[in-house]
Formats: sequence, C-alpha cells, structure tokens
Amino acid sequence: MRPLRILYIASISPNDSSLYRAWALERLGHHVTQINTYEYEPKSSLLRKVLFRLQAGPWVAKLNRDILAAAERERPDVVWADKVLSMQPRTLKKLRAMGIPTVSYMIDNAFGPRQDPGWRLYMKSIPLYDLHATQRDKNVLDYKARGARDVLKIQTAFEPSIHFASPEPIEDAQRTRGVSFVGTPYDQRAEFLTRLWRERGFPITVSGDSTWKQKLDADALAAIYTGGELYQQGYREAMWHSKINLSFLTHSNQDEFVHKSFEIAGCGGFLLAERSPGHLARFIEDEEAVFFSDFEECAEKIARYLPDEAARNRIAAAGHARALRDGYSNDAQVAKILARIEPLLPHPTH
Repeated sequence: MRPLRILYIASISPNDSSLYRAWALERLGHHVTQINTYEYEPKSSLLRKVLFRLQAGPWVAKLNRDILAAAERERPDVVWADKVLSMQPRTLKKLRAMGIPTVSYMIDNAFGPRQDPGWRLYMKSIPLYDLHATQRDKNVLDYKARGARDVLKIQTAFEPSIHFASPEPIEDAQRTRGVSFVGTPYDQRAEFLTRLWRERGFPITVSGDSTWKQKLDADALAAIYTGGELYQQGYREAMWHSKINLSFLTHSNQDEFVHKSFEIAGCGGFLLAERSPGHLARFIEDEEAVFFSDFEECAEKIARYLPDEAARNRIAAAGHARALRDGYSNDAQVAKILARIEPLLPHPTH
C-alpha cells in the first residue's frame, strides 16, 4: 500500500490505546495528522459529564468545524475516527462529498447490556461511515442491522514499543508479584480476587485505579491492593515480575477477548485468562496460555502452576511467540483495516 495521509481523530494521551494505533499507522509508513478530542472538553467535571451524556453544545460544534477545516487543509486519503462519539452526521456527509473515505474504530460496545450513555450521535452516524472496525461477532450483526456500509471484525492488540519481553531472562527469585491483576474492578473481580486471597491463601497483588477502594473490604484492601494504576514501563514490568498474570473478560461489555491478554503475551508473561471462544481461538490451551471458567477452576490452575516455574516459563514463551507470529500487535491489526478500506481510496493525481 502506498503511504497515505490520515486524519486521525481520537482521545489521545500517553496512556490511551488510541495513541498506540496512531503510532502503528506511522510505523507502517503513513503520515498521520492528529486531532485530540480531549482538547474539546470543558474544564468543569460536571460539564464534561453532561457533554458525554448529551453529545451536544459548543465543544461538539467546534470539534466538527475543526475536523472539516483540517480535511480541507490536509486533503487526507482517509479520516480515521478512533472511539469518537462526537462526530456529527453532517460532518460525515461533507467528508463523503469531498471524496474522503471514513473509518470508525470502536472497541467499546455501543449495543451492550450496560446501556452506557453518550451514543446519540454515534448511532445516527453508523450508516455514514465507509467502514466500522469492531471486536465482536455480535456487533458485526448489530452494525449491519443499523445500516452500516461495511463492517470488519478486528481484535484488540498489544503495542510492540511498550509490550515486549524482557531482554534478560527473569527468574522467580526476581518476581515480586505472585498472582497479579492490573486493571479495573468491573463485574465481580473484587469478590473473586478477595476469595482467592482469603479462602485459598494465594499471594494476590492488585494494581489499578482508586475505584478498588470502594470494591474491596478493608482487610483485602490492605492485603492485596498496591494502589495506583500502572502504565507503560510500570505496566510492562508488572507483567515481567508476576509469576501468574490474570486476565478477565468484561462480561458487561460482552467481550470475546480482552486487550490485557494480548499485552501479557506481548510482554512474555504467563497468562491465566478467562476461558472464551475468542481466547481459545488465539492461544492453544495449556501450551500457549492457561484458561479457567469459574472460581474453582481458577484456584485449581493457580495451585497447579504457581510452584512450577519451568512450566510457566515454557507456556509464557510459547504464548509470546504466538502473539508475534499471528499478528496480535497494533501494526498487524491496523494494517487489516487499511487493506479493507483500500478499494475506496482516492487515486493519487500526478
């Protein structure tokens, strides 16, 4: 594929996966112009909540004006909206009139049982994008039912510049985390992890945002919570220095697989993940990753593998090799999206 000019619209910060996809596009040789939607939010936290819920107001209007102005100025080959909720239908219609193909990358579930707010404009815009990239089979059908022109199933991915294996071998003597979870307390994770610690006596270590303080009881909070989210180097090193890395599906989001599983594999960590068709299709069970379906099976797998360093190292190495070989990185996934949109790209003028 020839180098493309891509207008990339996303909530961009050093800790957002949207930034990683922009990096992947650049590594593939494309020129990326970014519009950061964080710059179009009010300073007041109350107004930000109102904006998120209603997707209306001067901030939304300015974002859409600036998108069209950037499109006029840059004349991109593609407009890529990465988890953007504030794109107005008339903006997409104007981009189409300019002959610019549009991609919506959305790994959140717009149709899920949580009934999250904020989808008003997005739902209206579904038929106007040229391509939707989503991570769920169910959502492929949902988008088509809403009149989507084209839908591509992709998967979440690891960022190779951040999620990579340790250059030096790490042994259990250097591992400071026994059974580790880094993330958010969605669903029943707090109760699950508390039981592993309290009932089974496993060395559980949890890192994540302050919402854990509301989810864990006082004793569990003191015993298993390290405090604070981990990003980039800290996140990677937590994977390296954990004997077992847990990965849960977010059932309230109808996940088939999760970012974390591919990031753990990318880091060369031992992956103990919730069993699902999506995970089973991407890792050979007990060879490249280990899976569980309920509390009892999870506890059984921890008891089996926690004392067996050789088995954990062997499985972790195989899972890492699979992630590299089969394209579980951002580069491979964004390349699939561009290949799907390629027939709609404008031909360069000479």
